[in-house]
Amino acid sequence: MIEAVDTRAKGLRRPRSESVDLTAFLGRLDWILLGAVAALVGYGLWAIGGITQHDIPGNPGYYVVRQGVYAAIGAVALVAVVFIDPEYYRRHKRVIYVGTLSVMLLVLMAGTVSRHSKRWLDLGFFRFQPSEFGKLLFVLFLAGFLADRARRLGDSRTVLQTIGFAAGPILLVFIQPDVGTAMVYAVALAAVLFVAGTRWTHLAVLGAGALAFILTVLWILPSAGIHVLKPYQQSRLTGFTNPSSDPQGATYNVRESINAVGAGGLSGRGPKGATQTNYHFLPEHATDFAFASLAEERGFVGVSILLLLYLLVVWRGLKIVSAARDAFSAIAAGGIVVAFLFQVFVNVGMAIGIAPVTGIPLPFVSVGGSAMIANLLAVGVLEAIHARGTGPRRRLLR
Repeated sequence: MIEAVDTRAKGLRRPRSESVDLTAFLGRLDWILLGAVAALVGYGLWAIGGITQHDIPGNPGYYVVRQGVYAAIGAVALVAVVFIDPEYYRRHKRVIYVGTLSVMLLVLMAGTVSRHSKRWLDLGFFRFQPSEFGKLLFVLFLAGFLADRARRLGDSRTVLQTIGFAAGPILLVFIQPDVGTAMVYAVALAAVLFVAGTRWTHLAVLGAGALAFILTVLWILPSAGIHVLKPYQQSRLTGFTNPSSDPQGATYNVRESINAVGAGGLSGRGPKGATQTNYHFLPEHATDFAFASLAEERGFVGVSILLLLYLLVVWRGLKIVSAARDAFSAIAAGGIVVAFLFQVFVNVGMAIGIAPVTGIPLPFVSVGGSAMIANLLAVGVLEAIHARGTGPRRRLLR
């Protein structure tokens, strides 16, 4: 007896259906955003190639190769994250929060000390900075917390609870000490509250409280003989208001950075003629002041290209916020985009003397593996949100 086989019942055509679903999923990605990020990574590697070619005698490509490896790792992580439904982060927000706090506590207990700060965990083959990855995890947790309380956002208790949960990671980063990253966390907190729909009065009170805290830490308490920050930190945060106040000390970095930016002119001096960078007059020329080094070597044209690419990324990110399928996705995307924009603004601002020197890296340009990988992971989350926010969801993506 021969039994007829129904291919539809047996599921023999499922691979073709999955292939169609995968093709449709890839078609819903924001390829403009991916192209902009790829261009940023490539442009950053090209910039670092010129900026660091004299840093390691006999090995001009050392930092480019190393940064390229980090970019490749980050690209693989981006692809993996794209296929994770953002709802997964919402369901596991408590694990994300506890894990983030635990790793930050581990940094304080067993982290590697470098340049007066304990920010890194040394695994032998790789030394990474957990607070860089914490920026993304911090936003994902807060987005999940606020999305679960969407109907109670007008209640001041909800806002206070959000601030209370956010205070833990912010404080742990602040006492490393890493004031710049703590600022990024604080701005991300304000962003998720705003996107979630928190009342303007609550946001105004939060802003006033933040301003009062800054004034207290930087001026009121020091005038009373109580110093929350170390002297060098306070000098860096306040020195930008008067770059010529201590040109051989606290404001040396700012002054040399401004000189490097101005020396670049329209088209730059080129890698060989960039004396501020090549002769190390400009400290941290491949990390904190990578923008100033790029401005000296490539001039106004070079930095304009970089800033336009950043603008393109922010624009596409904001479109993802508006097209998100649910409150969690919108809040998470908003926090990621605003945190990214703030880092660009502060890094560029401190290079030209309009923002305090905080050590915030320039995304996709400054040398550093943790920042590169973490930023690419954040882009992967944005792409995952975009793919599921446009068009019907497919079975493959559930």
